[in-house]
Amino acid sequence: MPAVRVLTLLLGLLLGWTVSRWLPPASSPGAQLINTLSLMLAGLLVTLLIVSRVERRYTGLAERAAARYARISPRTVTAATFGFVIALLVSVLLGNLLGNVPVYQWWWNIVITAVLAAFFVTFAVRNAEAFAGFGPGPRKKMGGKLIDSNIIIDGRIVDLARAGFLDGELVVPSFILRELQLLADHGDPQRRIRGKRGLNVLEELRQVTALRIEDWDTTELSTVDDKLVRLARETGSKLMTNDTNLSKIAKLHGLTVLSLNEAAVALRPQLQPGDILTVTVSKGGQQAGQGVAYLEDGTMIVVEDGQKLKGRVARVVVVNNVQTNVGRMIFAKPDRDEELANG
Repeated sequence: MPAVRVLTLLLGLLLGWTVSRWLPPASSPGAQLINTLSLMLAGLLVTLLIVSRVERRYTGLAERAAARYARISPRTVTAATFGFVIALLVSVLLGNLLGNVPVYQWWWNIVITAVLAAFFVTFAVRNAEAFAGFGPGPRKKMGGKLIDSNIIIDGRIVDLARAGFLDGELVVPSFILRELQLLADHGDPQRRIRGKRGLNVLEELRQVTALRIEDWDTTELSTVDDKLVRLARETGSKLMTNDTNLSKIAKLHGLTVLSLNEAAVALRPQLQPGDILTVTVSKGGQQAGQGVAYLEDGTMIVVEDGQKLKGRVARVVVVNNVQTNVGRMIFAKPDRDEELANG
């Protein structure tokens, strides 16, 4: 950083000038000037030797400080500032009251201010939610869609974006990116595969639509779901997730939730009574004689008198189509025409 380099060189010149003031005066003004210039040049050369090291050290500290500051929410800053102001005001009042005490010393003010600041700042930060209406307002980036890790790993979002059904900007919070990175480096092979798939999906997604990494995090919340809800509320963004529990929590907070699973269910063709399906009965049902088959999208089909068809490919006739809390369920019966033909 040029500013750090220039500041370090100026400090070297100042150091050389200070050393020249400590030395005994020279025999003549000219000699004194030469000595001063020589020491300033020596200080400049010394700082030239160490400036790169100082610059690297300062840059690292500055980046860590900036990252830490970025994770602090505006409410926390507002609360801490308010607590410190109250501590200063109370300290001034106590200083005036204690000024007439014979044993009072000036440094008492410093101790009193430090104690009060520690109390009021800590108390205010712990109750930062009470300062929601003060300080800098939340960022508003309307139209953005926050996406979480499970919908990234799912991968269908790439096809949806490529087909042009996702308008606006997709936003990936930095803590979601770190979660995928931790999965990709995990010792468990299954988790490692999921993490690497998520990172690959993000790379594909970046090529087909507008994708932005939001450098936001907070130490106030420990779970990823809570952070997603907080960020969506502060930015006014929609939340894209396939996590059922997260969807419920987000909706309770008044957020708009976009679920690919719900969209896929809504786009499934509605089977009507009398439709013919060709399925493989994979297992028995809960009732005697029932068989169970599945469509390619996972929809369960309960086949009456289907136990005898277990392990076979059979044609069935749709009898009823029921929507339940866990998804759609189809009731069917074997196609009698096929049975007669095979009989």
